[in-house]
Parts: sequence; structure tokens; C-alpha cells
Amino acid sequence: MSVTRRSFLAAAGAYGAMGVFGPSLWAAMKYDRDAVLERFRLRAADTDARVKAGIEANRKRPMFFTFKDAAGKILENVHVKVVQKTHDFKYGADIFMLDEIGDSKEKNEAYKEHFAAAFNLATVPFYWKDLEPEEGKTRYAKNSPKIYRRPPPDLCVEWCEAHGIEPKAHCLNYSGQSPDWSRGDIQKEKYLLEKRFRELAERYARRVLMWEVTNETFWGSDDKGCNFYHEPDFVEWSFKLAERYFPANHLVINEWSGLWGDTWSHRSRGRYYMQIERAMLKGARIDGIGMQFHMFFDAAKAISSTRHFYDPQCLFDVMDTYAKLGRPIQITEITIPAYSNDPGDEEVQAEILRELYRIWFSHPAMEAIIYWNLPDGYAWGAEPGDMATGENRYYGGLCRFDMTPKPAFNVIKDLFGKEWRTNFERDVGGKFAFRGFKGTYELEATANGKTVRREFGINTVSPNSVDIII
Repeated sequence: MSVTRRSFLAAAGAYGAMGVFGPSLWAAMKYDRDAVLERFRLRAADTDARVKAGIEANRKRPMFFTFKDAAGKILENVHVKVVQKTHDFKYGADIFMLDEIGDSKEKNEAYKEHFAAAFNLATVPFYWKDLEPEEGKTRYAKNSPKIYRRPPPDLCVEWCEAHGIEPKAHCLNYSGQSPDWSRGDIQKEKYLLEKRFRELAERYARRVLMWEVTNETFWGSDDKGCNFYHEPDFVEWSFKLAERYFPANHLVINEWSGLWGDTWSHRSRGRYYMQIERAMLKGARIDGIGMQFHMFFDAAKAISSTRHFYDPQCLFDVMDTYAKLGRPIQITEITIPAYSNDPGDEEVQAEILRELYRIWFSHPAMEAIIYWNLPDGYAWGAEPGDMATGENRYYGGLCRFDMTPKPAFNVIKDLFGKEWRTNFERDVGGKFAFRGFKGTYELEATANGKTVRREFGINTVSPNSVDIII
């Protein structure tokens, strides 16, 4: 979080102090809820056609089974049950509030329950200034001193492993989050950065496969405090160092500014596009392109401010442009405001999310979609439960402050748990085919009083034709 962004949120918080934000901000602003959805609805026919075709082509694959008896004869009547266990596609949220909700055991448990029920990926905080507030005194271990919204990596990674959730690291060299003691001349900063990369690789490289390397490099240079940040090779050097210490890991660049709302982002002259292209031309191994999607706009300005963000054509144009770089894309941080807990406001948030997730999920370059804060009231820049300041004021969580799920939570859970998941049970012939979402499966097949079970995968590397002996 940069000073620029902090200043923006501080100024925005002043509106709350003036009493602008009441029980329903949309209503207080005499805001037409339908207006923010207008472009989704105007382009619905074209969007639906592309989304359906994209999901079918990019997220599913055919699977063929031949059922035989022990003598090799193809059976005629087989009862099959197919259950999809996991998705290859990654969908998650930050896990910054793991065991961080004060002394409320009930809310902490609800947080874990909702997280495990809805996601298969978790962004783990690796902010340097909070992991090593004093030089040499790291906070990796589970019993480390607490820092709000910064649970220790060991705690997060262990919990993820226990619940079949992939941890993702955020991030290696975020200059706005470097500790004061690490700043000095450029050689000193590089030396300490290399020490940090090496230590993190030794401890986590085999357990955390995905690492954001740089983050938010366009927020302005004067407020960073890190001298190396001003150097032209900041991104390239960081990725080359990451490649040295994390040779087998997935290395991601991450950015917010000038992506979706900037007209030039639809073309290859967008500054983020050119930054990535230059870095790769200079030998940086960038494996994934991260794009944030925080809608930190006042409700009164939401229609004008989000005209590109909530325009399907613009969304597809941006993804099509960045796909030309030949790297997969991640939507790394998402905040869609509800602005209040009014049921109508929450429904608008849910409808926006459904439209966005469908568009993102359908695109061939997309590999992950990551929401940011699971609950309201625990976002950056405010005390827990203070809904008038910081990022809390947007009511951008998927659950309310009391940890009850909003409609937006159910949208994500149902998309990946039901609509985009292949489960069925039926009677079939000895030769049987279907199209399923990419992931891992369990098959149960019964014929002539015998039942067999087999695990299989639907993806681009597993065989898509299997003989089953019953």
C-alpha cells in the first residue's frame, strides 16, 4: 500500500466522517443500482455467447471410457457415478485474517470454514517489514508475535496443506513494504534483498509453489523510501534473482495502476504491458501476469469511474492484449464494493461478481481469480469493525462483519462448486464419453454385480481415453 493509495483512502474516509455513508450508501446518493450494471446488460447476448464458448473450449475436455469384463468383452450396461474432487483452475482469496479475529473463537472458526468451503488458493502475506520488523528477528513461526492482518507464514502454509488449498506468496520485493532498517545505498539494499530471497527459498520454495516477485511499481517513486526502487532495472533484477533461488516455482508480476480503466491498456502501449515486455526482452523470467481489480471508488462516482471496469468488451480487450505476451493471467486482488449491508446493495455486488467471474473464467489466458478480503470490517487502513474508514468503508467483503455469508460469497461458491463442476450418476453403455471441467475425479462403475473405483484426471497431460475392467 503506497502513500498515494493511503492518501486516497484517507480523503475518501472524510466522506464517512461527514455522515455521507449511512445504512444504504446507494440510497443516500439517490443512486440507480441498475446503472452500474448497464454495460453488462447491454452486451449480455454477445458476452454470453463468448463466455459459453470460452468455458467449453478452455475449461473442459472430453473423456472416453471403455468398460470391459475380465475376458476383455465390452459390457453393455454399466452404472456410473462421476464425482469431480478438485479444479485445475485456481480460485481463492487472501488469508490475512487466519486466527486474527481477536478472541472470538466462533468467528475465527467461521472464517476457516467459509474459506475452505469456497476456495482452493490462498494468498499468504510475506510483507518484509512485518516478517522481519527487526533485522534478523523473523516472524515465520506459528508462535510469532502477532501483527494485525499478517498471520505468520508457517501458520498459513500448514493450514492450507491440511485443507487441500494451495498457498501463494505475496510478495518477494514490494519496495513500499521494505523495513526501514533495510534501506540505504543500493548495494546494501540488493545484498539484503538477496539474503531475504535465499532465506525464503530455503524455508518455503518446496511448499509454496507460486510467488509474486514485484508488486505495485507504478504508485510513484518518491514515497517508497527504497533507493533501489528508482533504478531502471528494478523489475528485471528482482525476477532474475527470484529465478536463481526459485528455479522451479511460478513467478508472477503484480500491478494495479493503469490496467482496466486506462484506454491505452486495450493496446500494447499500456505502461504495464510495456514494463513486462521490456523485462522479458532483458531476460526476466516472468511466468504469470497479475492484475488487481480493486474498485475503490465512491458510490456517487461509481457509474463514471467503472465504465471501463464493468464493460465486458473492455475486459475482453485487456485480456486479449496481455495474452499476446504469451504468459497466463491472474486476477490477483479483487474488491467489489457493496457500500452497505442493505440487501439490495449486497445483491448488486453479487451480480457484478457473477458477471466478472464468468468473463474471466472463460478467457484462455486466465489461470487464477483471487478475491481479497473474505469478511467485511477487517480490511486495510481501519480498526476492526470501523466501517467508515480505510478500505472497510467499501463493504467489499464476501461475508459480513459477523461472518455470515453475503450473496457474493454464495455466487463464488456455487460457480466453482456446482455450475463449473462435473458430477453425475447414470446408466451407460460399454463405451461412454463426456466433457468435464479440468480437475481430478473419482469414478465408480458397477456392472454384473461388481463395482470398481478409479481416480482419473481431466487435463491437457493425462490420457483422455481409459479402459475399465469390471
